[in-house]
Amino acid sequence: MNRRRWLIGALATAGAAALSACDRAVYAVTDQARRMAEGLTRRAQRLVVPRDALAPTYSKAEISPDFRPNGSVDPAASDYLALKANGFSDYRLVIDGLVERPLSLGLAELKRRPAQTQITKHDCVEGWTSIAEWMGVRLETLLDEAGLKPEARYVVFHCFDALDQREDGERYYESIDLIDARHPQTILAYLMNGETLPVPHGAPLRLRVERQLGYKHAKYIRRIEVVESFAHLGRGKGGYWEDRGYEWYAGI
Repeated sequence: MNRRRWLIGALATAGAAALSACDRAVYAVTDQARRMAEGLTRRAQRLVVPRDALAPTYSKAEISPDFRPNGSVDPAASDYLALKANGFSDYRLVIDGLVERPLSLGLAELKRRPAQTQITKHDCVEGWTSIAEWMGVRLETLLDEAGLKPEARYVVFHCFDALDQREDGERYYESIDLIDARHPQTILAYLMNGETLPVPHGAPLRLRVERQLGYKHAKYIRRIEVVESFAHLGRGKGGYWEDRGYEWYAGI
């Protein structure tokens, strides 16, 4: 009887281990298939849609009366709170990584660059949309000013906010490739509907990358890093939500 119980226990343990290994194998295959499908989608869209094709724009009359903020709405990190307390007068946007001339720019300096205004629709992955007017500086302008090194491939946006609101929480980050970074509608916005960008919508500076879904539009930007690969960042998938299963390429 003791031997029988031992054998049953051993077989149960082996079976559980086999199932666990099977689950890991299925996950690995599924994840690989997802990444392959995502790559195919990206390549297909790049093939049929011109690089400079514009997202639809709208009139002032079509601006949504209530634009729902996505993601974080009031970061609790101490460095952000200190900047907010003095109206972001001490804010500096750092642009570094694979650039020839790293930059550190205050809001006044950013506003001295040529400004661009656009009225566009925000498409959230949750299924809602809103239209707003945004004003800011083109990302391409700043990248050209910094000068990209030959090995540069991606632009990473490091943010002040942690979605769990903990001081040591994992801060939001996002990335796009140079095609979207240089798109004529990709801007760093500091005004929304003619007013200073509100905190729930990403003050003092947020990304608008109009041909991608809402989670790519990083808010509360503190640093822009130009990289060859984002494998060393977070969990290596290129963004906070991508690390948790979202697609890196969210083109619409």
